[in-house]
Amino acid sequence: MYEEDIKIAKKARLNSYSPYSNYQVGCCLRTKSGKTYMGCNIENHGIQALCSERTAFVKAISEGEREFESIVVVGAPKGVDPTEECMPCGYCRQFMSEFVDSNFKIVTVQGEDETKEYSIKDILPYGFEF
Repeated sequence: MYEEDIKIAKKARLNSYSPYSNYQVGCCLRTKSGKTYMGCNIENHGIQALCSERTAFVKAISEGEREFESIVVVGAPKGVDPTEECMPCGYCRQFMSEFVDSNFKIVTVQGEDETKEYSIKDILPYGFEF
């Protein structure tokens, strides 16, 4: 079901700038209209690194997108194929919650074929809401 988005996320991961952690993360954010946005993690000397999820959301939002369907996230050390689940960090979970509805899916990948789906409430059960 997410084959195309997994390929896009893995491709995005190759653009990662992660010289400090050497952990590359990529994602594919899909809008409800079917458009996709790639994101990768971008580190720097300080603590203001950008995760792949926020990178993709910022790209999409800055282009006028407001309705999102899913995000596929893959991650692993540089030079290693993603085989273990890579979950969005707490900051990304809260950030995403601003822009998604209860039908939005967060998809993680394990190995070649196994995926797991989560809702925003699954991964952020006590999120800050107004």
